[in-house]
Amino acid sequence: MVGVIRAVCSSPEKGTRKQNIGKGTLLAGYGLEGDAHGGPWHRQLSLLAVESIAKMREKGLDVRAGDFAENLTVEGLDLVSLPIGTRLKIGPQAEAEVTQIGKECHSHCAIRRETGDCIMPREGIFVRITKGGPVQVGDKIEILKGF
Repeated sequence: MVGVIRAVCSSPEKGTRKQNIGKGTLLAGYGLEGDAHGGPWHRQLSLLAVESIAKMREKGLDVRAGDFAENLTVEGLDLVSLPIGTRLKIGPQAEAEVTQIGKECHSHCAIRRETGDCIMPREGIFVRITKGGPVQVGDKIEILKGF
């Protein structure tokens, strides 16, 4: 299964919408270089499907990539169906391992405060970066064999 990265998003602070920066560097054991959520923990990088954002738009919300604080907005992969431990290839050389599906939304979430709902806790996934490399809009994201 192969998807396409539609946005690469970053923010200097946790709990805020992220901006689509178009490209970046994934660092092994950290996440997206320059992003507030990077660090030595299990949720180094967050992913959300374009299809999930579309569901919120259908509810009348004016939202786009990065508004749910996801780092990568992906099209064509059913992210929430990936089991923990699934290995992904991101872009030309980076690799990651799925560590968490969904999360508890914290009270400081900008999108929840503004809209009353946030899809990230239900349909977002989190990964740990096991091999670093560049990433940009248009890159492929694929499930590595074994899953």
